[in-house]
Amino acid sequence: MHKADLQRSSEDRYTCKLLKFFRRCQTSSGLLLLYYRWRFKLLKDKRHIEIYGKCNIGPGLYLGHVYCITINSDVIIGKNCNIHKGVTIGQQNRGEKKGTPIIGDNVWMGVNATVVGKVTIGDDVLIAPNSFVNCDVPSHSIVFGNPCIIKHKEGATDGYINFKCDI
Repeated sequence: MHKADLQRSSEDRYTCKLLKFFRRCQTSSGLLLLYYRWRFKLLKDKRHIEIYGKCNIGPGLYLGHVYCITINSDVIIGKNCNIHKGVTIGQQNRGEKKGTPIIGDNVWMGVNATVVGKVTIGDDVLIAPNSFVNCDVPSHSIVFGNPCIIKHKEGATDGYINFKCDI
């Protein structure tokens, strides 16, 4: 497990286990990889979480209230990101936004937020609960609603992302 994940998720034993097996799926091979995938699958199934071992997620991931989270396997997520219950980060299969999101560092995603399509979410972005994001979001912004409304704010995630890692 990445030290930054442990630092940010230490109070929730279940989340620590999940992240430990997620990181080991990324770094292991052979029979150990099969074992870690199996343990990771058991933990995911228990809480209805869809995260794949090959996801590109930076250090310091925090999963708050770990239930019903879906993250597409091709998504790129930066460091110190908070993802809460019911969040969907997915792929759009047609149109000009066909593809998956790229999410920057220090992003906070509220309960039931949805981010889809080939969009770029900048650094220091707060995505409000129940928001539907299918457009690019510049750094230092707050996003809310459907269609997404973007408001510029320096330090948008101040007070929301605790125990940031500097790795």
